[in-house]
Amino acid sequence: IEMLAKRLKLSWIREHYQEVNADTNEEFLLELFKREVENREERKINLLLSQAQLPKTGAQPFQWEHIQIPQGISREAVLNGDFIHEKENLILYGGVGTGKTYLATLISLNAIRSFGSKVKFFTVASLVNHLLEANQKGELQKVMKQIKKLDLLVLDELGYIPLNKEGAELLFQVISMCYETKSIIITTNLQFGQWNHVFGDPILTEA
Repeated sequence: IEMLAKRLKLSWIREHYQEVNADTNEEFLLELFKREVENREERKINLLLSQAQLPKTGAQPFQWEHIQIPQGISREAVLNGDFIHEKENLILYGGVGTGKTYLATLISLNAIRSFGSKVKFFTVASLVNHLLEANQKGELQKVMKQIKKLDLLVLDELGYIPLNKEGAELLFQVISMCYETKSIIITTNLQFGQWNHVFGDPILTEA
């Protein structure tokens, strides 16, 4: 059994088949396959969580008391990531300490655990630095291809650090590429009218 399970890449069965007890052969096989599937799903989720590089969250539930949600959108729809399935975007706006990053992380965790979504979390500054470095090395297209494979891109702290012209243009390329093909969560402390301070160009900001 171990040899055949190894050839079929049934890692859980190969290592644990002797631990399974059942009254019939059919029940034995059913339990083996059930455990193997559960193990694969767990490994997949753990890999997605590792690749997402989400910030750590506490055990406290999110505090909604002072959060304003536009009419027609429910808390459940936000947490369940309905906008991700529709390839729409979510902007979390507010001052420091209002829980924007925490909520973005909770949504990302739920998308990974419930739907197996591919998520990547960046602060805007870290993504822009990553894009600038990749561009200098001639590896920008490689980075863009990696982002293309995502279901959800989280851009945290838009507006906290001003961007130079090249950085703003590269960030715009990413946002433009994601338009209607995948979802973005943006957290920011800036009203829309102030976004020009980030991109430095009224045309880019408008787009």
